Parts: sequence; C-alpha cells; structure tokens
Amino acid sequence: MRQFLLFFTIIFVGIIFISRLFYLQVYNSSANDLYADNAIRKVYDYPKRGFVYDRNGTLLVSNQSSYDVMVIPREVKPLDTVEFCNLLKIDKAQFIKTYNKAYHYSPRLPSVFVSHLSKEDYAVLQEKMRKFEGFYIQKRSLRHYEASIGANVLGDIGEVNNAIIKKQPYYKMGDLIGKQGIELSYEEELRGKKGIKFIQKNRFNKNIGPYKEGKFDTLPEPGKDVKITIDATLQAYGEQLMQHKHGGIIAIEPSTGEILTMISAPTYDPNSLVGRKRSRNFTKLYNDSIAKPLYDRGLLAQYPPGSPFKVLNALIGLQEGVVTTKDQFTCHHGYSYGNRKMGCHSHASPLAMNVGIYESCNAYFANVYRRIIEKYDTPYEGMNVWNKHVTSFGLGDYLGYDLKIGSPGRIPSGDFYDKWYGKNRWRTTFTLSNAIGQGEIEATPIQLANMVAAIANRGYFYTPHIIKSIEGQEIDAHFTTPRHTTIDKENFEPVIQGMFDVYNKGTAASLQVKGIEICGKTGTAENFVKIDGKKTQLTDHSIFVAFAPKDNPKIAIAVFVENGYWGSRFAGRIASLMIEKYLRGSITRTDMETWILSHSLEHEYEKPYSGEPFKINRGTTLETVEPKLIKNDHLAPVTP
Repeated sequence: MRQFLLFFTIIFVGIIFISRLFYLQVYNSSANDLYADNAIRKVYDYPKRGFVYDRNGTLLVSNQSSYDVMVIPREVKPLDTVEFCNLLKIDKAQFIKTYNKAYHYSPRLPSVFVSHLSKEDYAVLQEKMRKFEGFYIQKRSLRHYEASIGANVLGDIGEVNNAIIKKQPYYKMGDLIGKQGIELSYEEELRGKKGIKFIQKNRFNKNIGPYKEGKFDTLPEPGKDVKITIDATLQAYGEQLMQHKHGGIIAIEPSTGEILTMISAPTYDPNSLVGRKRSRNFTKLYNDSIAKPLYDRGLLAQYPPGSPFKVLNALIGLQEGVVTTKDQFTCHHGYSYGNRKMGCHSHASPLAMNVGIYESCNAYFANVYRRIIEKYDTPYEGMNVWNKHVTSFGLGDYLGYDLKIGSPGRIPSGDFYDKWYGKNRWRTTFTLSNAIGQGEIEATPIQLANMVAAIANRGYFYTPHIIKSIEGQEIDAHFTTPRHTTIDKENFEPVIQGMFDVYNKGTAASLQVKGIEICGKTGTAENFVKIDGKKTQLTDHSIFVAFAPKDNPKIAIAVFVENGYWGSRFAGRIASLMIEKYLRGSITRTDMETWILSHSLEHEYEKPYSGEPFKINRGTTLETVEPKLIKNDHLAPVTP
C-alpha cells in the first residue's frame, strides 16, 4: 500500500488545484469579483437624475452635461504638469494636493481629479488626453435650476465624503448626492442607478476591450421624475415680498396637507451651488452670520408664537368646559396678578370670546388660561392636560414631514416646570405668559401653519409634506391619513367666527381683500437677545396666521417677519397678499403690495452689530441701547 501513497497524494493535490481553478475561473466568475480584480478596469455610467416639477407641472429642476477628469494614481506616468495644469486651469500646488488625496483614497481605484469641466474646456482637453496616462474624462449630469426660487425647498447636490461612502457603499469617491431639500429627501428616487462597464487590461496595463464581451456590463437606470406640492408662482411671489426682510412663510392646503409654499428669507439662487463654483459660494453663504441664508427659518427657527396661540387656549377652554362663548372678563389695560401686570391695549370692556379674539385681549386669555389649569387639583395635572390638547395640533414635536431638517418647538408640561422651579413649588401665575403665546412656548412657522390648517378643517390635519407624486409609485400613506386633535368639532365654529371678525372689525380690518372671506389672527412677539451676555430687547417680531376661504378653505398660512414691529404691519399684509395671489392669481390690494415691496427691515437687523446707539420698543416708550460693536458669537437668542 505504501508504494501507492505518493501516487494518491499527487492525484489528491492535483484534484484540489483543478477544483480551485475551476471555481475561480468558471463557477465564481461573477461581477462581484470583478470589482476586486486589478486586471479589470471599472467604468461607471451615470444615469440621468430625475426632473423636479411643481404642483402645476412647471419644470423646476433639470440636468445639464458636465465632465469630470478622473485619475487612477498607480497608472499615472511622468507628464508635463505645466501643460496639464494650464488645460485644467489649476496650479501645481492644487495638482499635487489633489493627486495625493486620490492616492490616499486608493492607488488603483479612480477618483475625481477635477470636476465639472465646461463644454469648452472639455473640447480642448479631450484632444490631448492621450498624452496624460492614468487620466481620463467621465461624463455626468449636473443640476440646472430653471428659476432662482426655492433654494431651501429644492436643495442641491454635492460630492460625497468618506463618511457617506463608508455608510453607503453604493457611492464612490467623486459621486454626487443630495445635500438638502428635495434633493436629499428623495435622493434614492432621483439618483437612479449607475451602470458599469468592465474593461479587460493586458499585462502592460493597456485596455484591450470589454471583459467577456460585456457579459457583466449593466446599463444605467434613470432617476424618477417627481412632482412636488409647491406652487412655483406663489413661491416666487412670496420670496419677492420677503426681500430685505428676515423670516419664514409656510402655506399649506388644509384638505391634503400639501405645502404650497415654503419660504425662508433671506434666500439665494440655487444655481450658485452648482458646478466648480459650489464650494466658493457655499463658503460665502455659510459665513454670512447676519443674514444666514442657509438657515431655513420656515423649518428650523423657533419663535414665540404670540397672539395666534390665543385661539388654541380658546378652543381648550371650550373643550374643558371652563368657559362659554358668553362668559365675560374685564380688562383695564391688562391683567393684574400679585404685584405684576400683563399689559394690554385699549378696547371695550368687559368682553366675551368673540371680542376677546378679534381684539386680541391679553386679560381675556389670561382668565381663560387660569381656568383651564386650575380646573384640576394641582397645577402639574392641569398643565399636563393643557399640554395634551396643544400637542394634538402638532406643536411641541417634529411633525413627521418629508424633509430632513426641523426643530421640535417647545410646549411646556408639568414635568418641565417641576424641573425648572422644583416639584410643588410653582403655581399657575408662574406660567401665565403661556396664555398669550409667550413665556416658554416656541413654535416653528410650519408648526403654526399646520395648527391653522387643523382649525380650518375643524379638528384634523394631514401631515405636511412636499411630495405630490413620484413617477411609477404612490406617496407614503403617512401623508394621506388624517390626524385628529383633542377638540370636538362643534367647539371650532365660535373660534373661527372670532378669527373671521379679526378681518371684519378687529386687528386686521385694514387688511381685508374684497370678495375673499379670510379668517386670521395677528401676533406680536417680544424679541430678546443676549448682547455681550446682557439680555436686550430688540424690535418685536411680526406674526400672522390665516386661512381662506372661511368655508371649504384652500390655503392656510403662517408668516413670521423678524423685527417687524407688530402683526398687521408686515406679516399681516404679506399673508393677505399671498392668499389673494393663490386664490385669484392677481392682486387687487396693490396699495399693500407697493408698501411691502418698498419697505426694508435691514436697518433693524444691523442695529446690534453697528456699535451705534439704537432705539427699541419698551411698551409705549422707546429706550436707547448703546451696545459695544459685537460679533455674532456674542449675540444669542434668550431661551429659558
């Protein structure tokens, strides 16, 4: 038997080698292994990114051709760097820096060397690429924004970084990805799927043709076109009205939750973040610490909601049975409690709910709020009941809309005040500012617009969303399922009548639009910041919420204008104009339009930075403030 041992050993080893060779060359000859094969060059074919249309079919975002110079570092041969740099319009230092970065990423995988060549530069370079081994040109698409509107809505695309590549292997160095807005939220649908070609190389590292005659090559799958809920005409008009002002506007269709317009001011041209100029322009926008154009005020800015919040307290009072529409309260220029007084403007007294709403009486709502909280055995319990009602309108938490950014706002609870003051160490009067939408309450413009949509619907709302349709698929059912508030339907009518009378005979009587029944609520919110660590009051914010028509409403809107004095001065005018523009397509209140377009608030925003004394509102008087010349990191909003 020993004489056959060597023979069997040789046979056994031979079988192992043959089996392994068969496995590697036949059974396991798949595209997956081609990615790791140094003898195979991978060339990606980028798909057309999906187009974006507005709700009416107007094209907002399309594509334009772009060309990237790619490099495979290990294949680069000695070259005339001066000529190459001149062709690419870069200097030698940038050449070295980019090459080293690509080599560090991978010596054998392609990296973007110079991105977004123009057609003219591409035409010149293409003729000479044969002189520069290791470099090649790859065609792809860049975004083209058809109008200079909706930068915060549409977003932009930019190159992936190492963190994204590590998390999402689909992307390779130099690939583009949605960075914000629709481009980010619907990246997977818009991007499509890359195709790939496998090119066989010989032992001299030269391309000799498709690997296995293109058996494993794939074609790109184009991205899906999407239609968003934005009305481009209304968006453009709102951005025009908000020129030289800071703030946010959100308009929603109550019957669907579709966002009709989403404005953050100041804004910028989305085309400024396209191509080779993207990095330079992004840095400029990012460093603008006064205007903050990259900061989406409609979704991120948390403001005191002010008097629009009073209508919620009216609804809660009715629901809790602590007040009727006929109950009257006196107001002697405010509401006194202890040794303090919540001031109020002059109007008739005593007054019931309808007048309380359209005259925006602080004393009326202070009484209603106290009755709500003090219905229960402890302020803690009463505050939690109040909190449950308020948050049912979508306040105090993320709404769940389909954009990737947002702020939760703040609706305080019993636990909040226990933590703030100590358990059993606070009373209703400690929180009385909540009655008028001040104090610890904060809300974003989209939250207030959604609140108004819920009132317009008499007790329910749809989660606000920006997507209307996606080519070949339905939108998430999350956006088509109604969410109900804790308030019974019958309690809405007297509050809605009060909001209607705000326009008929109340604080917005001068803002009427003939022939349109608008229900609204003015608001003025105190504006405090810290300047060099000192709490300083600046000019009040102007706030307005509204919906129209009164019956079968088509639009609900919230407008915040920072440092806008009072509700009807800026925000109210803008809201009325936006409503008329959407419902009619034209403007009859040209007097309001002319006033808004001719008035700037830039002087208000410059006050804390000027180093010059400035006047601020302090009740019925003006107070002079003399700040030091400050930097942005010494200016911060005051929060509890």
